[in-house]
Amino acid sequence: MAAPEAEMWNDDNAIYDDGEWITWTEINSHLDRLEFEAAFPSLDVELVPIFQRLIETAQDYFHLTGRHLQVYGDLGELYGAIVHGVKLHRNYAQGSDGKIGNAFVEIKTITPFKSNDVITLNMDRNFSAVLIVKINENFEISSKLIKRKDLPKGSRKLLRLNWSDFTNTPEPAHQLHCSEARPG
Repeated sequence: MAAPEAEMWNDDNAIYDDGEWITWTEINSHLDRLEFEAAFPSLDVELVPIFQRLIETAQDYFHLTGRHLQVYGDLGELYGAIVHGVKLHRNYAQGSDGKIGNAFVEIKTITPFKSNDVITLNMDRNFSAVLIVKINENFEISSKLIKRKDLPKGSRKLLRLNWSDFTNTPEPAHQLHCSEARPG
């Protein structure tokens, strides 16, 4: 009598290699992970499930209560770390939120409950670029990375920026969504 495993796996749903069956699901999962890592080369893989659980929790809480958790700033920073490779500073560090290479980056998040797509930027802070992360009412996330030199000129300490005033930043072809399978 054949072992139960031998009856379950066959050439239609797995490959027999080196004394064991390898399923197409395992192969596809591995290929998905390689594609994911190629799309996000500076990715800290361990941040992805944390990001996904946090956005799912915020979304679930909103659907259950009609209120928002105060986690969107953290979500914006995690998104910056995952998608743009921002190396985040410690919490409450003065000057900027993190770095991409040698460039200091300020991260601003537009929340799903905000009535407009405007952020306020303190020009006294030490940053070379601003990353605007937008989380819309469907909890879809996009971002725009803008170099400081490309910001409107002025002498004001506080600068108001509208999301629509800047073109989209090219992002990896593989977008990060909360429903996406976690890399495995």
